Amino acid sequence: MFPQRTMLRTSQRFASQLRSPAVRTPFQRRFASTESSGFVGAEDNAFNRERKAVKDHAAATSDLWRKLSIYVTIPCLIIAGVNAYNLWNEHWAHWAHMEPLEERPEYPYQNIRTKNYFWGDGDKTLFWNDKVNHHKKDE
Repeated sequence: MFPQRTMLRTSQRFASQLRSPAVRTPFQRRFASTESSGFVGAEDNAFNRERKAVKDHAAATSDLWRKLSIYVTIPCLIIAGVNAYNLWNEHWAHWAHMEPLEERPEYPYQNIRTKNYFWGDGDKTLFWNDKVNHHKKDE
């Protein structure tokens, strides 16, 4: 038992020497921040330190996403809106140069009707638009 006690005392002395700043500094890993955990006494435990680390990480991450939302997403939405507006106007400018709907050819694969619809006059689909759709019923 005597050698075990000697070994225990030696290990305790060696551990206390490692805890001293002079010996610990070369072995200690340095992090980006050197601030202490802020906890004292019974509050300073692994759970509270981990909880604080999670809160700090959440604050930094939410700040990143806030900045992305303001400085990236909003300008991209504005640019996409301007692009869609320009394409919309170009599309209707193109349609203004086309011949009227009644003069356009109707191909056999367009407006195939096996039976009439049960609403309206039976010829127009549910999404019929008189500005862009035309069906020559008689031909």
